[in-house]
Amino acid sequence: MVTVEHNAAVAVELVVFTVLDEQLAVLAAVRQVMPFRNRLELPGGFLLPDEDLPEAAERELWEKTRIESARVYLEQLGTYASADRDPRGRVVTVAYLALVPGMSADLTGGSALTEGGRTHEQDDGEDGPELPEERAAEAEWVPADELLDDPDSLAFNHHRILGDGVERVRARLEYSSLGTLFCADEFTIGDLRKVYEAVWDTTIDPRNFHRKVSGTADFVVETGRVTSGEGGRPARLYRLGDVTVLNPPLRRPA
Repeated sequence: MVTVEHNAAVAVELVVFTVLDEQLAVLAAVRQVMPFRNRLELPGGFLLPDEDLPEAAERELWEKTRIESARVYLEQLGTYASADRDPRGRVVTVAYLALVPGMSADLTGGSALTEGGRTHEQDDGEDGPELPEERAAEAEWVPADELLDDPDSLAFNHHRILGDGVERVRARLEYSSLGTLFCADEFTIGDLRKVYEAVWDTTIDPRNFHRKVSGTADFVVETGRVTSGEGGRPARLYRLGDVTVLNPPLRRPA
């Protein structure tokens, strides 16, 4: 007989990406309780007794962002179970990747994005700097690269989780049509190229990109409409086609 002496708590974390100002941005909240008080963290919370992991991810997405799960792409990113990832005790967290269209990034802000369920006031983690009171209740879209450049910018092991999320979404854009999920329902090829440039953090030749996208069968479909032409020539509008796997893939520039 196996005797279980220690139980681990289970949590979910959300790596919520959008594209704003031509940058890949991630949703982060200022943590308001110890440990790591005043540091930024990814939204998340503990698994409730009566729910499974996908339900917990959808609940946390709604509670912390007021973004309905039906409006976003949500997939499991990975499981993180290092014994020392949480100074309060053993916590196994399952991270989920969420992609939000840039034009639909509708947040309530405020305390809705603070820690839900993690209320221990245990002073055994390293706090961040004191923040102005008006900043302490904010949630914000932060450039992902800005957080990745500073390993101490995020609480717990959220820096590693964010790094895994960035690499996952970059790879997925090579082989799938997920890049269109950052766009509005109708978009130009230029809009889609800006998404790829933001996620891959690079510059892409417009003609080469247009040729590859239009040459991939049923990746995007013309709507028969064009943009208004304000600030330039009218451009054709497209929508997502039926393809989910790109063949050939769109390779990241070396």
